[in-house]
Amino acid sequence: MKAAQNATRHAYARYSRFRVGAALLTIKGQVFPGCNVENASYGLTNCAERTAIFAAIAEAGPKMKIRAIAVANDKGLPCSPCGACRQVIYEFGPEATVIFPGEKGWKQVQIADLLPEGFKLK
Repeated sequence: MKAAQNATRHAYARYSRFRVGAALLTIKGQVFPGCNVENASYGLTNCAERTAIFAAIAEAGPKMKIRAIAVANDKGLPCSPCGACRQVIYEFGPEATVIFPGEKGWKQVQIADLLPEGFKLK
């Protein structure tokens, strides 16, 4: 959670001013941070969770598996992963734990509970 909070400092949130950080823990114990990166063409913005996942794949390779991923923001607001991020988390960690700020503090939820009927192509 601390690594996710630290990652918010690197966010490029010029448009929303909502800085988000993520930290991914692999099943091998590696930690990869990520932050949101916005773009004037807002659809091209990348979320912190996917940034962390893509960085992990770039360094550890495509067989990287997620044990857990934490998400934080600089406003202390409830903030769970978006639908696109949930699917990408599921792709690389169908049993991953997702940690994020909820209404009453930090929550820990399995990705399968956040993304019912998530899928992977074989």
